[in-house]
Amino acid sequence: MDSRWRKGILPAFAAAAALSVALRGQAPAVWPPPTLRDTGLYSDWASRTVAPDNLPFSPQYPLWSDGAGKSRWLHIPKGTFIDGSDPDAWAFPVGTRVWKEFRFARRAETRLIERTRAGWQYATYAWNDDESEATLVPEGGVRYSVPIRDGVRHGIPTRTDCRACHEAGPVRLLGVSALQLSPDRDPNAPHAEPPPPGAIDLTTLVSRGLLRATPAHVLAPPPRIAAVSPVERAALGYLHSNCGSCHVGTGELRSLGFALNYTLNRPPGEPAPALATSIGLSSLFRVPDSDDVRERIRKGDPDRSVVVARMATRNPLVQMPPLGTRIVDEEAVRLLRRWIAEDTGRLRPAHDTGGKRR
Repeated sequence: MDSRWRKGILPAFAAAAALSVALRGQAPAVWPPPTLRDTGLYSDWASRTVAPDNLPFSPQYPLWSDGAGKSRWLHIPKGTFIDGSDPDAWAFPVGTRVWKEFRFARRAETRLIERTRAGWQYATYAWNDDESEATLVPEGGVRYSVPIRDGVRHGIPTRTDCRACHEAGPVRLLGVSALQLSPDRDPNAPHAEPPPPGAIDLTTLVSRGLLRATPAHVLAPPPRIAAVSPVERAALGYLHSNCGSCHVGTGELRSLGFALNYTLNRPPGEPAPALATSIGLSSLFRVPDSDDVRERIRKGDPDRSVVVARMATRNPLVQMPPLGTRIVDEEAVRLLRRWIAEDTGRLRPAHDTGGKRR
């Protein structure tokens, strides 16, 4: 009896308990949950009804993922809140969960990030062909998943890849921040997504008491990127979301002195990190067969800017970002080229105060 209990009845009981808890929108009983339906995202799996305490959101500068459509939800446990005292790195309570669904011709995967007492945990669930189930992906990921276009298939990242992106800097939830959820959204952001019905933003998080201790200058007026033109605003936003999670001037890449994140918490008059650490500065990386491409960003010359050269290829030895994409983001390359050609030689705003606009 003891052997049967350990090998059969006990695991079945644990799985049933996890499902029951998940369907009530509560935290899963085991980590990682074996299926997406066990994670608490849906209150009713059959109808794909999202639990009401899982709040939809849409960052104003989305991450490029080979053109995937995405949906996102944030869960803050009842009775807790986000500490927004550092507008560039919010502190999330234990029990925070975020889901992100990826779609091409159909649902491909849904990722889950949860802050547990042991730290941040990552899991990915792959949808089957008829979208009737989504099961836990092995730690090694899935190299070739659903088709994106002829000859190219989506890749589901490894658990190590997830950590490499989310733990390179001080921010773990990359699309949940004062800038990304600002109601003053950039209409020129590449691949901008309209907020879904009922979406939360900076203002609604504060009004619901889910975000506290936010500095007054971040709320009124809401944050936006200070720039010499709408093109520069969009370019800096794209670099922030697609490159700034790793290139933050700290952590393993600190020695590069190269930061592409846009910070709100900096002294008045201090330039945005992407401007201060890229324009006119030599790059340690040498682009193959391009000896004259030596500066990170060369004023007025996108053809001799390393950032553009690395964005415009999917050669695995050269491409940036190095993970999570198999197709060049042509729209973003055009944006960066235009910005470098038109705006990098212009005078900066007299007072770029980050979130402290005058």
